[in-house]
Amino acid sequence: MYEKAIAELASSVQVELPPVRVVDDGARLPSPFKVEEAAAVSVGAALGAAAGLVGGEGELEMREALAAFLDERFFRVNNKPPLMWAPFSGDYRAADGWVRLHCNFDHHREAVLRALGLKPKAEREEVEEACAGRTARGVEDAVTAEGGCAGALRTMEEWAAHPQSRAVRELPLVGMERVGGAPAGAGRRRAGEWPLEGVRVLDLTRVIAGPVATRTLAAHGAKVLRVGAPALPEVAGLVVSTAFGKRSTLLDLRSEKGARRLRELVAGADVIVRGYRPGALEGLGFGVEELASLRPGIVCVDISAYGGRGPWGMRRGFDSLVQMVTGIAHGPEPEPLPAQVLDHATGYLAAFGAMAALARQGAEGGSWRVELSLARTAQWLVEMGQAAPVERFRIDGLLGEMESTFGELTYVLPPGRIDGRRPEWTGPPPMKGQHHPEWW
Repeated sequence: MYEKAIAELASSVQVELPPVRVVDDGARLPSPFKVEEAAAVSVGAALGAAAGLVGGEGELEMREALAAFLDERFFRVNNKPPLMWAPFSGDYRAADGWVRLHCNFDHHREAVLRALGLKPKAEREEVEEACAGRTARGVEDAVTAEGGCAGALRTMEEWAAHPQSRAVRELPLVGMERVGGAPAGAGRRRAGEWPLEGVRVLDLTRVIAGPVATRTLAAHGAKVLRVGAPALPEVAGLVVSTAFGKRSTLLDLRSEKGARRLRELVAGADVIVRGYRPGALEGLGFGVEELASLRPGIVCVDISAYGGRGPWGMRRGFDSLVQMVTGIAHGPEPEPLPAQVLDHATGYLAAFGAMAALARQGAEGGSWRVELSLARTAQWLVEMGQAAPVERFRIDGLLGEMESTFGELTYVLPPGRIDGRRPEWTGPPPMKGQHHPEWW
């Protein structure tokens, strides 16, 4: 069942993968949605794409796939969970339903307060009162207009009738297109110990989905350089938990010096993964066409909330908000999935897409663009159907420990095996901006 779905996914992007054996050990997370299928197929596809690069065979236990979807929940620094959510982030009762506000970043919290007519130092209780006096979609619209992030709880039927839903349904789960010319085999991948030996990945991502994709590429041997912006805030716990095996540098792309250095990094990269709002990097001169011109043969992977098309295509969004607006979380009160399923599934599918595009580049030449969105992944999950919720999961044997500059880290091991060997990271997460903006 899962093997067939993985093969169909590979066929959709015109690649062939070696068989990936999914061992259904009965592990399940409590949800009416088929989270286990989404985990097995997305993680399995990434594993299969890596195995295909070295002519190996992949094997994945269901328990490993589900653990991968829960990794930030089991992540510990010196036996303590890091802060992942800001106090204002959460679900709020509105006059006619529920709305979720995403306030993990200061500028998003400030946008919420402006939208609700509240003072900069307002307390959560004041936000609750302001939301209670408005409709859920009224709050969603007002916050969005101020540049913030909000999602009103809808039914799946309401979402299906929304014009953005129609736009999303027209997209492939993993979109792949040739965007420029280059000779076959223009990348730096070489035969070696790992599937992505020699591959350079430029990580321009922010929250969970993109970082999971690049962390997965790192686990299969890629050199991953994460480029952050000095002025942009981050959720430290999420950054650290998704930074295993990477290097970290900082560049101000609004400065000529920073932009010039990024262009030099692009010229030396094989894969670029972008997780900013659609249009953000284009506005700085780093659109797909410019990237392919700087580095013929590049693979550019784009991850967005709503797909870059339709009335919400350019809207900011996060997993929890997409669950709300698509009806996945619908209930008398919001009923979210038992993990950040959309983020993790999209991240592993993005890693699969990157490796599939590398395989096509090696065989056919060209530069390639891969596109995914949380909303399209949500549609995929809904299309799987529903079943009676069952909870049957154990984490024992799937956690590792590693010393770092942050302290002792406890983390979920990379899922699966290729020819009996588990993927692994070369080192612990780096400090923010620890490295020079250069390849090694």
